[in-house]
Amino acid sequence: MNHNDPVQSPSPIKQEPVRSPCTSVCSLNDDDVCIGCYRTGVEISQWGRMSREEQLAVMEQVRQRECASQFVL
Repeated sequence: MNHNDPVQSPSPIKQEPVRSPCTSVCSLNDDDVCIGCYRTGVEISQWGRMSREEQLAVMEQVRQRECASQFVL
């Protein structure tokens, strides 16, 4: 081992990206929520710029909206 070599820190664990819930049924209802993916217009437009944590929080909101929807069996 050469003591003049810079110490390399371990590589960060790579996390899988959060998959977009888009279903290609893009139509916002009167509450500005997409009837296909249950995201708001703002969430849709910001998705690609969100951190993983923000996307996961949106996915939780999506789950809640979907469960509250009259269209879910």
